[in-house]
Amino acid sequence: MNLRSIAIIAHVDHGKTTLVDCLLRQSGTVRANQPMQDRALDRGELERERGITILAKCTAIHWRGVRIDIVDTPGHADFGGEVERVLGMVDGALVLVDAAEGPMPQTKFVVDKALRFGLRPIVAISKMDRADARPETVHEAVFDLFDALGATDRQLDFPVVYTSARHGWASFDPTIAGTDMTPLFEAVVAHVPAPATDRDVPFRMLISLLEADPFLGRLVSGRVLSGRVGANQTVTVLRTDGTVVEVARLTKLLRAHGLERIAVECAGAGEIVTLAGLTTASVADTVAASESCVPIPAEPIDPPTIAMVFSINDSPLAGREGTQLTSRMIGERLTREAEGNVAIEVSGMAEDGTFEVAGRGELQLAVLIETMRREGFELSIGCPRVLMREDPQGSVALEPIEEIQIDVDQAFVGDVVNALAERRAELIELRPSGRDKMRALFHGPSRGLIGFNGELLTVTRGTAVMHRIFHGYSPFKGPLPRRQAGVLVSSAQGRAVAYALWNLEERGTLFIEPGMPVYGGMIIGEHARPQDLDVNPLKSKQLTNIRAAGKDDAVRLSPPRRMSLEIALAYLADDELLEVTPVSIRLRKRLLHPHSRRRAARTHVRAR
Repeated sequence: MNLRSIAIIAHVDHGKTTLVDCLLRQSGTVRANQPMQDRALDRGELERERGITILAKCTAIHWRGVRIDIVDTPGHADFGGEVERVLGMVDGALVLVDAAEGPMPQTKFVVDKALRFGLRPIVAISKMDRADARPETVHEAVFDLFDALGATDRQLDFPVVYTSARHGWASFDPTIAGTDMTPLFEAVVAHVPAPATDRDVPFRMLISLLEADPFLGRLVSGRVLSGRVGANQTVTVLRTDGTVVEVARLTKLLRAHGLERIAVECAGAGEIVTLAGLTTASVADTVAASESCVPIPAEPIDPPTIAMVFSINDSPLAGREGTQLTSRMIGERLTREAEGNVAIEVSGMAEDGTFEVAGRGELQLAVLIETMRREGFELSIGCPRVLMREDPQGSVALEPIEEIQIDVDQAFVGDVVNALAERRAELIELRPSGRDKMRALFHGPSRGLIGFNGELLTVTRGTAVMHRIFHGYSPFKGPLPRRQAGVLVSSAQGRAVAYALWNLEERGTLFIEPGMPVYGGMIIGEHARPQDLDVNPLKSKQLTNIRAAGKDDAVRLSPPRRMSLEIALAYLADDELLEVTPVSIRLRKRLLHPHSRRRAARTHVRAR
């Protein structure tokens, strides 16, 4: 079989999934009259809502007798684990770089991984239809990036294609618009090597993707490293240390074709396939013929940098809005997530049914929480914290540092620098990026970026764009400023009353509106002063024969502050929890009774 396999890698929003749509159409894999939604591979509900790719997906096209297996990868740094584990499935990488923005932080990350795998990338300078496109400058910037990352002479001699997926063309000349995607197809066939594998030895495959199917059960995908595999074949699953996980018979053998998977009888070395019939196999395991019990080494991935505590919802409103309520259900769901997502780590903390979930960033964990709440789970989520390390001598605490790139209007550069300086970030580079904008590069601690995006948008009036990526570890940089404002805490349970909220508005900013259920210990607003304040949002107006019930009915309240899941997670203090259900997101105190909170506060002061 004339076969090529490539991964499409890029920074977020540089056009990967749109390019795949175009390739599917122009290769004839999807008929011209066949209905196909935009970003067809982003099938997940959250992916389509947020406009980002969260999970890596496989597809395949046929062009002039050549089968091209394509892996579409996420572009956000929080989902970098998806990129790391699929690069071993391919023989080439197509690096997309925006013709106006140029290389971005995630571009650096994915290119570094591709170069380490020994791949010779093809560079596609995308979005050539942009009015501010600067392809020559971007080409030079990409070369400088490759050189800085230690690319070999062969990797530095990368082919370049200029594309506009929106208008369906590619060209080898930046000054001439093409007519179709033929130049890109030609570059892939010419520069991506065919699989150099042996089909005459026993079958072996490293699992790179894991998913569940309601009809076929557990599905594992990967690239056949050697030999051939067929439907109904008995295989052995091995851990990386050689331990046998299971011996099972394959019930289905599937191969991607366009937007579908088709059943096939057999597949050979170099092909990306999906296997059904395994019950416990997971990512990084080896599936092999029974006569070949040698595991395939799995490349280590970057460690998680942030963690949150997941536990049952024990508020007075627990069980009213969800169906998945127990710690056993939560633990099983988190275990399944960790099996399929190598960038997630789950550990049980104690017998009280709490779990610590560690990941690459706030967005990755927020997506997990949002997915679980849509599945019917009720959860209590603790304040995010970064994961510290010790140096090899064990004498110095090390914390994760991120590379932060911010594009901002010149008028707000000073505000951005000051805001990040307060969060212990160091300015590395500041340069113009066109159209009266500046591009600032910082190195700062991950803990300083928790909740920073909202502050950034406030100080720049919504004009700044921030990108971040894990940079390394550095000695602890000292304490950070904490949330200055206290909170308004409900002292009663029931439904909020408009008259009570109207009287509370002078105390601060409210998070709730009349009629919403509240309980003692629930946070209903932000106090205008630094300390917390217990308030009664159920207090109604006293009625007399002088003041009629109908008087002052038209109480006018300011709109409450609405918090998204990510903003609410960033808002949390150490003594607070986020109550998450399929219907609601509520802030609350960890200890609901005011006496318990005061006792804990006195204990904390004495401990200090």
